[in-house]
Amino acid sequence: MHERIGALIKDNAICVLATVAGTTPHCSLMSYAAAGDGTEIYMVTHNNTKKFNNLEGNPRVCLLIDSRETDRGERRQRAKALTVTGTYEKVEDEPKRGEIRRRLLDRHPHLKDFIDDPRARFILVRVKAFQLLEGVVDAYCEEVN
Repeated sequence: MHERIGALIKDNAICVLATVAGTTPHCSLMSYAAAGDGTEIYMVTHNNTKKFNNLEGNPRVCLLIDSRETDRGERRQRAKALTVTGTYEKVEDEPKRGEIRRRLLDRHPHLKDFIDDPRARFILVRVKAFQLLEGVVDAYCEEVN
């Protein structure tokens, strides 16, 4: 993975998750954590949400991770936006659930009650591709195998 992609994933903790139901897109602001190599992104939601229902019906997703918080004012022209294309996977394996829970709580300890709620469901996004935009014209694309 390109080092600037990895740095953007590591340096941020919030993303926009885009799901779809039929032909209608839906965006959600989400806390996330990632696998060490960045090829899996983890989130949590409750099973009674629109995003969860969308994921169950259509596993294709898109994430946006960006530097708008750090690249403000005069630095705005250097802002970075990472589009992550991937697929939602259910997490049934108990050791994997434990790993995701640990990673999310390490990064977002304030989510403990939310994660421990019986309605909580982990979201695993298996990354298929990255598109990094730096500034308004410099783009880099990378497929993930």
